Amino acid sequence: MLIKLIQPKMYRRPMDTDIKLHMAPPLGLLTIVNLVRKEHQVQLENENIQQIHYDDTPDIVGISVTVDTLPRAIEISRHFREKGCIVVAGGIHITTAYDTIPENVFDVLCIGAAEGTWPQIIKDFQENNLKPVYRCQKALEGNQIVSPAYDFLKKGEYLYCHVVHTSRGCPFRCDFCYNSAKAHQYVNRNIEDVLADIKAVRSRHIMFIDDNFAGNPKWTKQFLKEIMPLHLKWRAAVSINTAFDEEMLDLMKESGCQSLFIGFESINPESVRGVHKVQNHTQEYEKAIRAIHEKGIMINASFVFGLDGDSPETFRTTLDWIVKNKIETVTSHILTPYPGTALYDRMKAEGRILTEDLSLYNTAHVVYQPKGMTKQELYQGYLWIYKQIYSLKNIIRRCPESKSVRASYFTFNFLYRKYGKFTDKLCRALSYEKIGSIAERIAKSI
Repeated sequence: MLIKLIQPKMYRRPMDTDIKLHMAPPLGLLTIVNLVRKEHQVQLENENIQQIHYDDTPDIVGISVTVDTLPRAIEISRHFREKGCIVVAGGIHITTAYDTIPENVFDVLCIGAAEGTWPQIIKDFQENNLKPVYRCQKALEGNQIVSPAYDFLKKGEYLYCHVVHTSRGCPFRCDFCYNSAKAHQYVNRNIEDVLADIKAVRSRHIMFIDDNFAGNPKWTKQFLKEIMPLHLKWRAAVSINTAFDEEMLDLMKESGCQSLFIGFESINPESVRGVHKVQNHTQEYEKAIRAIHEKGIMINASFVFGLDGDSPETFRTTLDWIVKNKIETVTSHILTPYPGTALYDRMKAEGRILTEDLSLYNTAHVVYQPKGMTKQELYQGYLWIYKQIYSLKNIIRRCPESKSVRASYFTFNFLYRKYGKFTDKLCRALSYEKIGSIAERIAKSI
């Protein structure tokens, strides 16, 4: 049987180049590859890096769907269904908001983990007993999580192929996050399985792509002790409460942590409270930053603009705070109420949702009515703060005190952000993987 797995193309945000599209491979689809390839022929087509081929007739087409790619996924589905192929739609948006999916655009909806759905989908297909909806009926145990098929990658097409996940989900339930939906669980993998994946990617530079790498501190501390002999250089996303666990920070530093992605979201206490981000206490932000910087670890701070406590002045005060605290890199978003989340339900009830065009739900468009500013003020402020953060003046002003991380800091700020278009041209000429490797060597050696 031929199974084709497809990642629809995402829409770039204004500050992104094609580097964003080539950043990392789709681990979810690679997990399905490992689930089915022993008994079936498998193809994987990532529309971010290649065209989709419609000249074949797979038995099953599996499409991974995020909220903003749903319209494109429906177009892809139509092409294959017209040829008689069975189309299975899964992924984070299907799991979170399956009840919002239009009727008769896919043959099958796959809700929850692939490990708990795909084996039954294939069995029922072969027995001509396919159902319209499949759910992962119970929470996975750590040893049930299947590793991605890293050997299936077209490595030259990705900036980072050495991406590894240690868990699924997040223990927190912030209103604007997919994890606020009941369908999502949090579970750590077996440490032995993660170590095997690190070996499989064949690199000492690892990007852990968990929603919350330190969501279970006991597990994370044991894992960090296990990877110390590997002499890795790694990055991960954590919640800010990690900064107040000195033992954790020491273990992170000793095991090779280079930077941590942290969702600060806002420096305004009212804004944070409004989305139930209970782990964030704005009065402790600067203490947390100092604790992380003292370990020589960089911070990639994520901010969400347009929260109900925000005003047009929020952009200037946030910029000044970022520069003052020498935050190394910043990721900015416009608040986006994803269908299926607590935030969407609340805004829908308040009549604040302005469009149901889901292709605009990529954190770069204003799709709801803000409270403290106009739509235009929110969008222009979002563009303004990005340009200001990565201006030459503010890159210099944010230069880290720790000399050991300055090479990495300037590599990211100049090659990825400020001069990303030039870097993307180099990637096209030499391959994304090669440029990613060169950037890592530069950051390590300077």
